[in-house]
Amino acid sequence: MASNRDKIHNLDDSDVDELDVDEAWNDWNADEKDENGDDDSEFKCLFCNINFTSSDSMIQHCDSTHRFDFPNLKKSLGLDFYGCFKLVNYVRAMVAQNSCWSCGHQCKSNQELLNHLHQTNVSQELKLLWDDDRYLQPFMEGDSLLYSFDQDEDFEEDDCMQSVDEEELSRIVREAKEVSRILGDVEKICSDDEVMVDADASSPTDSNREVTKVMPSTSIGSSSREAVVNGVDAGCDLSDAMKKNLSLRASFGRVAASDIKKVNESYFGSYSSFGIHREMLNDKVRMDSYSQAILKNPSLLGGAAVMDVGCGTGILSLFAAQAGASRVIAVDASEKMVAVASQIAKENGFLRNASTCKGSKQSSDVVEVVHGMIEDIEKSISIEPHTIDVLLSEWMGYCLLYESMLSSVLFARDRWLKPGGAILPDTATMFAAGFGRGCTSLPFWENVYGIDMSSVGKELVKDAAEHPIVDFVDSNDIVTETASLKNFDLATMKIEDMDFTSSIELQPKSASVAESSDKKHGLTWCHGVVLWFDTGFTSRFCKEMPANLSTSPYTPKTHWAQTIFTFREPISLSSGRLDAKSSGVVGTDSCPASKIEVRISIARAPQHRAIDISMETSAISHDCRRQAWPVQIFNLS
Repeated sequence: MASNRDKIHNLDDSDVDELDVDEAWNDWNADEKDENGDDDSEFKCLFCNINFTSSDSMIQHCDSTHRFDFPNLKKSLGLDFYGCFKLVNYVRAMVAQNSCWSCGHQCKSNQELLNHLHQTNVSQELKLLWDDDRYLQPFMEGDSLLYSFDQDEDFEEDDCMQSVDEEELSRIVREAKEVSRILGDVEKICSDDEVMVDADASSPTDSNREVTKVMPSTSIGSSSREAVVNGVDAGCDLSDAMKKNLSLRASFGRVAASDIKKVNESYFGSYSSFGIHREMLNDKVRMDSYSQAILKNPSLLGGAAVMDVGCGTGILSLFAAQAGASRVIAVDASEKMVAVASQIAKENGFLRNASTCKGSKQSSDVVEVVHGMIEDIEKSISIEPHTIDVLLSEWMGYCLLYESMLSSVLFARDRWLKPGGAILPDTATMFAAGFGRGCTSLPFWENVYGIDMSSVGKELVKDAAEHPIVDFVDSNDIVTETASLKNFDLATMKIEDMDFTSSIELQPKSASVAESSDKKHGLTWCHGVVLWFDTGFTSRFCKEMPANLSTSPYTPKTHWAQTIFTFREPISLSSGRLDAKSSGVVGTDSCPASKIEVRISIARAPQHRAIDISMETSAISHDCRRQAWPVQIFNLS
């Protein structure tokens, strides 16, 4: 549900918002300190209820009393920062079930478990017990032990690991602890302000489409191979942890209630603009896909109870009514658009309780237009749980997940959709490919009415390496094969699946356009990665006429365009083995890469309704040598 790119704002406005957030958070911290007095941390034993004033004393107690030798486990298994993080959460989860962490034996009580605990033979297979991303979620709120690991100095490092900037890492961890403390008060604040804070219950998002610089405190980071954030060394494997609610800011998906309320009001107010709706209604790819899925599948819609989440003008709801739905609940949080949608439904003879049907042969009294966020509509209308046959929504934003509206759709699915009910669309897939020089601003600035202004182009490319760009990409400028980044099944996915890390390989095309290639030497230069998405109305639900909505650069343009992430420096590629210098740097003209490995993490950002993206890039030579670049952090807000 993306809006006009002309709405993209400058950084100055977002800077003010960031300052407001920081001030609000500082106020909450001050209040908490006043209430709690002493700010010293307590370290709760992993197995019993004893608290300690230091992590060292707690760890020694676990070893001597409960036969849990944490330092030996860490050293023998080569656990990094987040390996330790997972282990702690795994152990706490097992103890909460009165289960032995090493052998899985189920005890009847905690005391029986304490008596059962035994020495464990350390082997690499042991790591499989907690090798699950769910253990990146803190099991115990405010667990001080999780934030003590930054004081350790003996974590294993990969060969390519650079030295840790202790000051930077400590700053990030302090922020994590600050946010964790704040979250303890968020529910109370939300209750006072009558604002829902949990990102799991968020609704359609800000259409102002700002593309701003990443916040100083980043929320996703680098892999264990290269721990450098935007050129600054930041320690161990940040990307996995920060994306998985590692109590670092993006992962929580929560911010100050007052700021969420402000963002929501701005967002829903912006969707009162008819210009935005005209742009979406004028998107032929969008409209054809939805109309085909709704109008060409009578067995799905005939007699069905339908819910339209974020209905806007209500056109999709009217499609459902035309398709024979018995009831359509159209929900929108913009008061103005609810009035507009109601009027349109009335004029077309579908509004529930409408006095006239204008001679239409279609069934009347079908569409109910409800004002409110989807999480709150039960205050306005009574809907029995699990009574909806078809859940309908156009929730997609730039880079698919920008806007965070998907969480509202999943909320509606879990609350009202019947078991086995249909959700439209029911799949979404993100794709990635490498782009060439023609997709940058370099060609334009090299010849401006005969004047060489390439220095300006280089400066813009440098800036683009820090900011995502939403724009149309010419398919001729794609220089690699397309890779599938992430698949979502809307019928089964969970809200936390919106935060993910995925690794892909970009293989050079057999033939690239001349503008991105050096024909003489057979090289192709890749300047970055472009992302797009498809959403599917598959035969699982649309049995008569499946449909697909694609925002690919290879298909007709949509208002979503594509999202561009620029490398700091281009990488040379060659599909065939060249006479490269074995000592040359991989990815340069003297030693072109055979492929590019990219690891991308996407997580809901601290700014409500925004997303953070990290990109880690490595070039692989034909003789399997590797050149890695520092992780790049982008913020789409």
